[in-house]
Amino acid sequence: MTDATISGDASELASVREFLRGSLPFNELNDLELETALAAMRVSYHAHGERFSVESEHSGLRILRSGAVDIRDADNKLLDRLGEGESFSIAGLNADRGNVMALVIEDALIYRLPEAAYHSLRSANRGFDRYFSSQRSRRLRRAARYQPEPNAMLAPVSSVMTRDILTVSPELTVQQAARAMAERRVSSTFVLEGEELLGILTDRDLRTRVLAAGLNNQTLVRDVMTPNPESISAQESLFATTLLMTQRSFHHLPVLEDGRLAGVVTTSDLIVARKNDPVYLVQHISRQDSVEGIADLVSCMGHLMVEWVNGGMRAAQVSQILTAISDAVAVRLIQLAEADLGEAPAPWAWLGFGSQARGEQLLGADQDNGIVIADSVGDEDLHWYKALAEKVCDGLALCGYKYCPGGIMASNDLWRLPLARWKETVRSWTRTPTGDAVMRVSIFFDIRALYGDHRLAESIQALMLEAASSNSIFLAALAGNVLDNRPPLGVFRRFVVDRNGEHRDSLNIKKRGVLPVTEIARLHALAAKLPDVNTAARLQSLVSAGRMAMVDSRNLTDALHFIQGLRMDHQCGQIQRGEAVDNYINPRALPRLAKEQLRDAFTIIDEAQASVRQNYRAGMA
Repeated sequence: MTDATISGDASELASVREFLRGSLPFNELNDLELETALAAMRVSYHAHGERFSVESEHSGLRILRSGAVDIRDADNKLLDRLGEGESFSIAGLNADRGNVMALVIEDALIYRLPEAAYHSLRSANRGFDRYFSSQRSRRLRRAARYQPEPNAMLAPVSSVMTRDILTVSPELTVQQAARAMAERRVSSTFVLEGEELLGILTDRDLRTRVLAAGLNNQTLVRDVMTPNPESISAQESLFATTLLMTQRSFHHLPVLEDGRLAGVVTTSDLIVARKNDPVYLVQHISRQDSVEGIADLVSCMGHLMVEWVNGGMRAAQVSQILTAISDAVAVRLIQLAEADLGEAPAPWAWLGFGSQARGEQLLGADQDNGIVIADSVGDEDLHWYKALAEKVCDGLALCGYKYCPGGIMASNDLWRLPLARWKETVRSWTRTPTGDAVMRVSIFFDIRALYGDHRLAESIQALMLEAASSNSIFLAALAGNVLDNRPPLGVFRRFVVDRNGEHRDSLNIKKRGVLPVTEIARLHALAAKLPDVNTAARLQSLVSAGRMAMVDSRNLTDALHFIQGLRMDHQCGQIQRGEAVDNYINPRALPRLAKEQLRDAFTIIDEAQASVRQNYRAGMA
């Protein structure tokens, strides 16, 4: 059908202008560029069944005001399905893939930007041009990149580190080192041999390893230093530094430039007199002597998250911090329980499962934990671990971490076992992998030790990787579980939402968006015997191992981060309104751009699930 110019009526022009402003990538244009596009724009109506190809009468960029269009290749394979607010250029698609056509599958009203005007805008506006040069995932990355920059958290650690550091030889005596530290009024010194960093010596080392141990002042630094200290690059962000020092309980951290010691960062450098600093919060959690004190500190967590988000912190960083705080709460509760119960009868470890193991917690997380005990424990001593588990799980509940509805907690006898029984349990899961059983146990394959003897947890994980990777039937059952949870896109890429009940017109963004990505990454990582449990780390490791293409890994990572960002923004809005947080969003209430980006993210997940179906079909019933 021949298209026509847009009416000069002011109200109609305003309507088209508003529509374009809310459509990718016209939101990139300045006022003059948008008016230029509007003046050149044509409009036409197209009935179901019409086609656009390189032989079509008119070329240029077509924007769907209403209706839907399928993009198909020469073999009639569906490449994409576009809806309201989305655009396509047949010439551009054919330049990329060749023999591509567009089929109208729902009567459509289409705006067309003629070829000359389209290319003129691409030449004039880099953001507009990059949109059409990029894959779907790059658009999601750009959406995240245009968020406000975090405050100081993204500044390099070099901006706060101390460069005037004291270094000593490993052959000095501790008396000489202590004298040098006193003269410089510093609490640490670094031990160098040439330019190689051998170790660190702190005031604490002098107290615990020299004085408390009864060594004389002629003891060599080499014998009492902390060897091979962990370090961080000067270009790493304050956020990464904060997280590392929090998780490892470091007070001093050497900073390297080009592999050489350049400075030191201390907790004093990082801590500011604000309670929204995560290091401050974690340190104060570690100093509490009661469950009530811990609960009081974390009671403001929701409002802190709002502050972090308003400061521009991204979802991946927020979830890492919330997980670090959750870890700190659990560790301090364990320490308090140990103080009451005395020393453990045998080595053991506290296990985190699911989102806590992955470092991906947001607010409202349930408890998912367990205990593994060394096989040397006697039956008469198992009561100690039961008592500790009950104290810790009850304490976590008082601090806002709800009891797991499915009972996956260390206080449950099923998940508080000696190592040999844990291993037998894992073997039984992989021997009889029914769909229902796999759904129940998949959370356990995301495992991390929070406290205690980490080797016990590593032993369980090693068996999990070995047993899962070598069992195609188990992987097929796990794949079936992945495919059961499809992204909520229906015909014409419309969102599928609940039609009635408490969450009418909404969808569970965690269940329908976050979990499919984590399940896909888990499946591939288990098949490849990769030990990472964080989803983004798994996706990167799959690329390094040659088990996933870089573009697919980045697509899924970007989709995950975008969906987590929507989930986080939704929860922040609920906190500010004084509501209980949940994971239900109404996609129709989102801004137009966010809706299109969410469709992109769900489409990426759908494509990744199609790959799962193809790769693991051989083992499926």
